Amino acid sequence: MKIAITSVGNSLSSNIDERFGRCAFFVIYDTDTKSVEFIPNHAKDAEGGAGTAAVQLIASQQVAKVVSGQFGVKVKPLLDSLKIQMISIKGSHSVQEIINMVEER
Repeated sequence: MKIAITSVGNSLSSNIDERFGRCAFFVIYDTDTKSVEFIPNHAKDAEGGAGTAAVQLIASQQVAKVVSGQFGVKVKPLLDSLKIQMISIKGSHSVQEIINMVEER
């Protein structure tokens, strides 16, 4: 299963980004292969539609879940319609900490 994690940087020590549509990077973690891929979010600086573009980006990666600090009201129905589970994490956590939490389940 693939999980997208919003990130402020492109390393495992980077903190998760509180903003889904405006995050700097999406980290795609594959629980089966344990592979990690960092994908820049080119829509983060868009005047409008950043959330929608971010949904399209992660959907193209065939993710089943997405972890972020928060999700916009326009994004929630889109992710629901694609059957992508949203996981909101509050506080400061590194990408590696989130991966560890996923693996402990």
